[in-house]
Amino acid sequence: MNNIQLTVAAINAMQPLDIVRDDAVRERFIQIYDTLWGGGEAAYEKESIYFNAILRDDEKKQKATKFSIFTAFIDLAVCGLSLEPGSRALCYLVGRNYKIGTESNGKGIYEGRLVLTVSGYGELVLRARSGQIQHADNPVMVYEEDDFCFSDNNGRKQVSYTCKIPHTSNHIVACYMRITRADGSVDYGIMLEEDWLRLQEYSAKNNRRWNKENGVWEENPNELYKQREGMIDTGFLAAKCIKHAFKTYPKVRIGRGTELESQQPDEPQDEDFYGVSKAEKPAMPQPQPSFAPQPDMSAGVTIDPAAGDSATSDDGTF
Repeated sequence: MNNIQLTVAAINAMQPLDIVRDDAVRERFIQIYDTLWGGGEAAYEKESIYFNAILRDDEKKQKATKFSIFTAFIDLAVCGLSLEPGSRALCYLVGRNYKIGTESNGKGIYEGRLVLTVSGYGELVLRARSGQIQHADNPVMVYEEDDFCFSDNNGRKQVSYTCKIPHTSNHIVACYMRITRADGSVDYGIMLEEDWLRLQEYSAKNNRRWNKENGVWEENPNELYKQREGMIDTGFLAAKCIKHAFKTYPKVRIGRGTELESQQPDEPQDEDFYGVSKAEKPAMPQPQPSFAPQPDMSAGVTIDPAAGDSATSDDGTF
């Protein structure tokens, strides 16, 4: 490491696509990655390409604050994950609007920030790495004609499942995944049809648009809820199942500008991963939940998704 210093002023003076290629940012990324995981130079060369490819393809994300672009990139080193696209992408970038004040007329003042979001598959990696779990099986789709039973006796969860072939109805009624904890005990994450139908209603309400011609609100849920002849997309449901399976698990270490799909973001860590003077470092408040449609993890990484399944919020995504 040389004596190149990072300052907020220097970061703000850079162009969005130049930030991850800056010498000081590069050295900071490699230093953190080497300290936590090893192989920092190789990771930097790969992730800087993925990161800038995402920004280059989305001009809206380039309008995020320069400091949030910087922290999102550094958080890749903190988490040790990759932005590599694929059917089981570990994380992706989300543009979020943060309320930073209120005008005299009561209208909110917002600024755009880039947030690193860890998918359910990435969360599996984090939890296995932290020692919380040994293994998690792939989510299983349960169809109407299958035999399925779930029980919970004094905290001991059990699933009995028999797959009936062929699946003639094409009607999925449940999805579950088996998790082996660190102590060898077994846990299950389960979603029933009523669960994702409830989420579909939230999605419709939070993606409603005003039809000027008819003078009515039109509600349009995420298309993935009805992707397969009116049924939920299986890859989308698998990602949902993973996400909800860990809602009650202990937190794992993530960066200041990172969020998990399954939980609200952790409080900022004590470690100063970013190497920017605390006296000049902008505050990074945690975002309110965003309730735009979920990313389609079945076909690969989606660059403009959001996470969340409940009531509306003033903050949104871009």
